[in-house]
Amino acid sequence: MSTVLTPELTAHWDEADSFTLAGYRRAGGYQALPRALAMQPDAVIAAVKESGLRGRGGAGFPTGMKWGFIPQGDNKPHYLVINADESEPGTCKDIPTMLANPHALVEGAVIAAYAIRANKAFIYVRGEVLHVIRRLHHAVAEAYDAGYLGPDILGSGFDLDLVVHAGAGAYECGEETALLDSLEGKRGQPRLKPPFPAIEGLYACPTVVNNVESIASVPAIIKNGAAAFAALGTERSKGFGIFSLSGHVTTPGQYEAPLGVTLRELLSIAGGVRRGHMLKFWTPGGSSTPILTHEHLDTPLDFEGIGAAGSMLGTRALQIFDETTCVVRAVLRWMQFYKHESCGKCTPCREGTYWTVQVLDSLENGQGSAADLDKLLDICDNILGRSFCPFGDGAISPIVSSIKYFRDEYIEHVKRGACPFDPAAATTFSESWRSR
Repeated sequence: MSTVLTPELTAHWDEADSFTLAGYRRAGGYQALPRALAMQPDAVIAAVKESGLRGRGGAGFPTGMKWGFIPQGDNKPHYLVINADESEPGTCKDIPTMLANPHALVEGAVIAAYAIRANKAFIYVRGEVLHVIRRLHHAVAEAYDAGYLGPDILGSGFDLDLVVHAGAGAYECGEETALLDSLEGKRGQPRLKPPFPAIEGLYACPTVVNNVESIASVPAIIKNGAAAFAALGTERSKGFGIFSLSGHVTTPGQYEAPLGVTLRELLSIAGGVRRGHMLKFWTPGGSSTPILTHEHLDTPLDFEGIGAAGSMLGTRALQIFDETTCVVRAVLRWMQFYKHESCGKCTPCREGTYWTVQVLDSLENGQGSAADLDKLLDICDNILGRSFCPFGDGAISPIVSSIKYFRDEYIEHVKRGACPFDPAAATTFSESWRSR
């Protein structure tokens, strides 16, 4: 195994019983919990702050700082909500984590709830992933039986109930306030902020919403020390993370490494782009992040490095596309998803995603014009910063970035009156692209 990798959450995924309480304990599980319960809640928050852990769900907000926003002495219930509604195209790290290592999430949830003084926690998971839901229910039941959940956990006097809630399947519910509305039994649509969830979240009470990987990383911080976690990664992007390689790569899968690793390093471990082909473009954080090209192979995969390159680290969903891929077709497929999943609450996203699909479909089929590129950018400009939630901004990322890097490919569709990547074409565009 390459020294680039730092397996923690993924270290025992290959063991048949890694998802069980026995398997988790054998790997050192539930050693962090008694240590955390012996600390003051504020000391736990301080340790997470010191570790430099930033949200692993895409935004990268400091986790300890988010916990510290919860008011104390307010005489209101506090809630912890874990966002397990993983549904963006290309993003696939939380579901395998919950399948193979659900007890890391449970232990992290108990520690996080203790830190923010919450006695009720929820895991909001996609209803379609029934196998994951069953694993979570099994892990939660084992934790209750072992005294890690319920009243007076490990004799500490701290009580916690953990509920696994299955959503009905809506991409919008990945947005934290839409998730909270859905959890309350309402239609999953984003709320106006402020107030923020830390002040008025679930049931109008102080609430922390964290991603699965963020919470599952907490036990390692408490067990090994904040300094050990902070020693990994880069100056402002600390720790390890799961990088999901998919698409035209020899060995797709989950690769856990320090933040700041490069795509070139990860591809060297994964066997590179599929044999006989070359990298054309890739997403650093899922389909809602601006695409990058082969010129960015050595860009550090951390929040600052990817930001400087004009994209976002997001969920570290590295979708790899080789020269046989039509970028227009790929962007069209992504936009069809965003159009379908728009919650419809705001006009820019609801109407804008509809019109981008119409224009992209016309271009892909060779029925568009060069003026359509300016039209697309104009529609995107009217979505950017004008949507009710960040999902509108994310939806236009592949359009704007693909035109930036592959304008000539869009124009080639117009010139040929068809997709130049059609296998029936005399000379496919992929052949000319390889000769560059």
